[in-house]
Amino acid sequence: MATIDEGDHGAPERRGAAPPDGLLANSVTVLAIVYFASAMSWYAAAAALPIEHHVPVVAGLVLAAICALVLRALPFHAHPRFGWANLITSLRAGMISLVCAIVLSSGAFGEQQNENLIWATAATVMLALLLDGVDGYLARRYRQESAFGARFDMELDAFLILVLSVAALVLEKAGPWVLLIGLLRYAFVLAQWPFPWMTKSLRVSFRRKLVCVIQVATLCGVLLPIVSQPVSGALCAVGLALLVSSFFVDVRYLMARRGETV
Repeated sequence: MATIDEGDHGAPERRGAAPPDGLLANSVTVLAIVYFASAMSWYAAAAALPIEHHVPVVAGLVLAAICALVLRALPFHAHPRFGWANLITSLRAGMISLVCAIVLSSGAFGEQQNENLIWATAATVMLALLLDGVDGYLARRYRQESAFGARFDMELDAFLILVLSVAALVLEKAGPWVLLIGLLRYAFVLAQWPFPWMTKSLRVSFRRKLVCVIQVATLCGVLLPIVSQPVSGALCAVGLALLVSSFFVDVRYLMARRGETV
């Protein structure tokens, strides 16, 4: 969202963090329960797709984990209301959880490839990508930018890219190296332990946001049945090259600042 660069590879700056009052915490907890129940109904309806009965259950478990992390991070939302922007991001979380469950646990997506399911999955990803621009606009429109909202949005993007890179491998659209697209951001975070200078805040960058969108759009596109090797592999390679170059620019920037006080 606006105060923190939602495309940041590293941890966003925790500006304005303050413990939420009991009213906010309680209201968001109730909201999370209602939202989770609604999502489970949606997942049950999705069983009309050619998927196994356990897939909605897996999606529910993934969404429950996301809801738990959201509640844990709530102290970094320095506003009295959860906000429309975060509600839209939560809607994206529900979609991404279902995509994750289909990719990781449905044989109809893997060994017994069902083209209708793959098209439906790609359409869900594209809808989630379109909504990605809506939450940032709403946060700025209602002046509800926060470290919480930016981190929520960023982590969902990173998780979606990881899931899509796994999907590309499962569908044999690229070799095992395609997983690097989803793992690079997590490797960056892990590298912050031995190299504390990598935890410094990065400048807001349109380049970083654009590369993130390109990764999702490219990985979503290569899933389609009409895209096959070697075209799919080439597209993934271009996406990986762009991502590596983006990380290189950011790491070089952080290295130049490593002598400064955090």
